[in-house]
Amino acid sequence: MPGIYLPSEYGYVLAAATSTFFVNMFHSTLTSRARKASGQKYPISYASNELAEKDHKAYLFNCAQRAHNNFTENLTPFLGALLISGLRYPVAAASLGAAWTVFRVVFAYGYAKKGPQGRLYGSVGASLADFALKLMAAYTSFRFIQDV
Repeated sequence: MPGIYLPSEYGYVLAAATSTFFVNMFHSTLTSRARKASGQKYPISYASNELAEKDHKAYLFNCAQRAHNNFTENLTPFLGALLISGLRYPVAAASLGAAWTVFRVVFAYGYAKKGPQGRLYGSVGASLADFALKLMAAYTSFRFIQDV
């Protein structure tokens, strides 16, 4: 009976996945600080366009909030690709996962402090790592289908 066996290096994949918990905390901290600086109270998710155009702190709050939302939008597909590709290529997957995590921190900090133009380096790096993981996940899936 065929089964899935975890490679001995799969712990690296799990460590890369775990690192995203701390990236989420980093995003939360950036957003909370920007919220406090802008004076936006809960449950307001974003400052209005009118306020953000007049108040740079409100604008940066919107940027920090958008960066955090972008992170959560991308987290689930990233983790799926990481965990799947790690079944066959654990070290490569973990390395790409670590790169994605670092670039997402660069993305978060740049976006929260400089606005949309500040996210570019982190965005490009994270996108490349993510795309490579998705290709590896597709190939891993294909190989599992072939092996049946």
